[in-house]
Amino acid sequence: MSRDHRKLRVFTLADGLVTTIYTITQRFPAAERFGLQRQLRRAAVSAACNIVEGCARRGTNEYLNFLNIAAGSASETRYLVDVSCRLGFMGEEEGQAAIARYTELAAGLEALIQSLSPEP
Repeated sequence: MSRDHRKLRVFTLADGLVTTIYTITQRFPAAERFGLQRQLRRAAVSAACNIVEGCARRGTNEYLNFLNIAAGSASETRYLVDVSCRLGFMGEEEGQAAIARYTELAAGLEALIQSLSPEP
């Protein structure tokens, strides 16, 4: 059973955040090209890609595993945005907006995970 990731609100949100993160991190100092910039971009892409990969898996348990990884990547990205703001690499307003959107993504993933998880 293949699921269409494009129909998921969490995917749409994660996908939009990838482009947001790439745009924001273009302004990072050159010294961060292989540091925080790369880590932040990798985590943002990971959140979206794990949703896509999970949707392509046949079993619900595999799907849940990838959604859990996506949730972890979303939380990691949220933290890295916070660090970037504190280091002055991005503006407070754009950083807080990204943090709010990643908080929404993490909550959406958690709700989806809960809806698919078997009752205890």
